[in-house]
Order: sequence, then C-alpha cells, then structure tokens
Amino acid sequence: MVNHYTIAVDVMGGDYGPEASIPASLMALKQYDNLELILVGDETVISNHLEAFSMESSSRYRIHHASQRVEMDESPVIALRHKTDSSMRISLNLVHEGVADACVSAGNTGALMAIARFVLKTLPGIDRPAISALIPTVKANKMVRVLDLGANVDIQVDHLLQFALMGLVLSTTVDKIPHPKLGLLNIELEQGEGNRLLQEAGELFKKYAEVLNYVGYLEGDALFEGEVDVVVCDGFTGNVALKVMEGVLKLVHVCQNQVFKQHWISRLAGLIAKPFLQEAEYRLDPNRYNGASLVGLQGIVVKSHGKADAQAFNYALQSAMQEIEKAVPQRIQEQLSSLL
Repeated sequence: MVNHYTIAVDVMGGDYGPEASIPASLMALKQYDNLELILVGDETVISNHLEAFSMESSSRYRIHHASQRVEMDESPVIALRHKTDSSMRISLNLVHEGVADACVSAGNTGALMAIARFVLKTLPGIDRPAISALIPTVKANKMVRVLDLGANVDIQVDHLLQFALMGLVLSTTVDKIPHPKLGLLNIELEQGEGNRLLQEAGELFKKYAEVLNYVGYLEGDALFEGEVDVVVCDGFTGNVALKVMEGVLKLVHVCQNQVFKQHWISRLAGLIAKPFLQEAEYRLDPNRYNGASLVGLQGIVVKSHGKADAQAFNYALQSAMQEIEKAVPQRIQEQLSSLL
C-alpha cells in the first residue's frame, strides 16, 4: 500500500517567490505520484502562474489563500507578531494541524525559525532546533552533513550534544549511512584547544563516544575530506563556514572565466576544457544541495535558499519528501529516549 503525503509550499517566500516555487512544485508532482501539494500564498498570483503552465486545476494540488507575505529583510519578531496571515505562517499552521506532513519555504530564515518554533514547538528533550544541510567533499558521491548552520548563535554544551544526535539520525535515515562518523568542528585537533564551549563539548562527546561514533575534533579544511559523515558546530561558526564556501565557489567561477578569456590561446584551452569544467561545477553546484532541514521541531520544515531557482527549490521539496518517508522527527525522539 502506497502512502500519500502532503506538503505545504510557501509560494511567496524567497527572492523569486512563485516564479521559482510554482514550476518546482509542478516538477515534484511529476516525480512523486503519491504527493499532494497545498500552494499557500496570494490566490490570484498563484492562479496566474498556474495558467501559464496550463495547470488551471488538478486533484493533486489546491490553493490556500494568504493575504500577507514575510519579506526577506523583515524582523522575525514583526513577522511572528504581525504576519499571522502570511504564506509562511499558514504553511506552518497546516503542519501543526496535521493537514500537511511538511512545510517548504524559501523565505526569511530568521522568521521561519522563529515562527516554526512558536507554532510547532521543539521535540521533548530538544532545547533548540538546528539547521542542517549537506555539503560536497573531495570523494565522489560523498557528502557530509553539517549542523547548526545558523539557527543558534549563543548555545550551551548540551545543545551541541542534541545537534549531534539529530545529525546522526538524519545521516542514518535520510542519507542512508549505517554507522555515521561524527566530528566536532574546532580550530585544532588536540584536546584542550578551542574555546571553553568546545573543550567541554569534546569531553562530553567522549563520554558518549560509543553511542555517537565520535572521532574527535575536526579542523575547517577537513570538512571537505569526507572522512566523517556528520559535523557539529554552533550556529555562528556554521553559518560563517557556509557563506565562505558559497563565496569561494563564486570566486573560483569568476577567476576561471577571467583566465580563459585573456587571449585566443586561453580561449581555445577553455573550449577544450569546457566539458570537464562543467562536470566539476555540477559536482559543486550549491543548488544540488539546496534544502536545509530545521531539525528538532515537532514537524518537518525544510528551508530552501532564498535565491533558489525552480530546480533548486525542487531539491528542497525532494528533501522534504525524504524526511516525511523516514519519519525523521519520530526517529529523533526515539534516539533521544534511547540515550536518556
């Protein structure tokens, strides 16, 4: 018997809004026969975009009107208090009410985290939700899951342990790694290095080393070596690392184009190397890894990059489907109960 799932899509969120979310949603409906969508946002805007795709009606999606939209630069406090009829808030409400199995949004990250935490609440035993995503490594078809990527700047050592458990559950269930290895991001590999938080976390992780499959500290450059499966850090460090990665990829792309356009010989070399460079760019394309999980909530919420195009937003919808099928919140709860 095939289970049928429903995802609430915050159509209006992100820099491109319905221009990205609508075609991405239609792609997802073709990919999953057991998927239904609730398209949340301005009904007129959504209907106009659907007409452009000759999709005026379907039994597998419906429109839920929202009179407000959370802007990308809007204060999370204002969004939480005054945007109660926003497409973001309604999408999360639908998950809370059990109407939808997950919510996907490309909207304001701070607002999404604040509203999701208010509406869905955290799982018992989880103090802070975390943002988790996959990044590529030097090993082909090997990625590493990193968390937290920006949800929590000031944390305590127990929060890092909770992040570790949630990351391991995601790695096991969603990434399908039987015995994932866990590392703690630090400035050095030796014990006693790093700030007080990391020193205390290192000692705590060693205490649960067998359960966590903890291998020790990990330096920043080792993120891409593919020797571990899950990397834990605080939200400030994780977000800086993520933004630096994105910036380096842009830098490499620009420098590459500049080098190959210097003179006719370099242009010729560029034409010869083009298919190989395209393959490398494909492996490192951030859009392929779009879809960060807001883990630790009593419901599934996937955050798409604000600048995601239709293809990238579709990857976020795929991530949501994986988490629904694997019942990630329930798995996290079971893992916490087992440890405690």
